[in-house]
Amino acid sequence: MGMMKEFREFAMKGNVVDMAIGIIIGAAFGKIVSSLVGDIIMPPIGALLGGVNFSALAITIKSAADNNPAVAIGYGKFIQTLVDFLIIAFALFFVIKTMNSLKKKQEEAPHSIPVPSNEEVLLAEIRDLLKTKS
Repeated sequence: MGMMKEFREFAMKGNVVDMAIGIIIGAAFGKIVSSLVGDIIMPPIGALLGGVNFSALAITIKSAADNNPAVAIGYGKFIQTLVDFLIIAFALFFVIKTMNSLKKKQEEAPHSIPVPSNEEVLLAEIRDLLKTKS
C-alpha cells in the first residue's frame, strides 16, 4: 500500500501534471501546424513549382505485382516533414526573439525611485542638522 501512496503523490505533484498538460497542448499545436503547412502553405508552393505535391513524391523500387504492394521510398513525405519543422522553428525563433526584446526593454526601463515617506524625510532632516552641529 505504501508504494501506491508514493506513486499517487508523485503523479499528482504540480510538475508532473504541468508536464502532461504541456505534452497534450504540444500535440494539439503540432496538428494545427501540420494543417497550416499542408493545407495553406504547401498548395501555393506546389503551384509555384508546377503543381508538385511533395507528399506524393517517391522513388519506386519494385512495382506492385499480384497482391503485393509497390515498394517505394517516399522522400516527398520527408520533404513535407522537413518543411513543417522549418516553419515551426522559424515561428518559435520569432516568438523567442520578441519575448527577449520585450524583456530587454523592460530591464532597460528606468525604475521609479520610491518617494520617501514623511518619517524618512524627517529623519533625513534630523541627520542633516546633526551633521551641521558637529
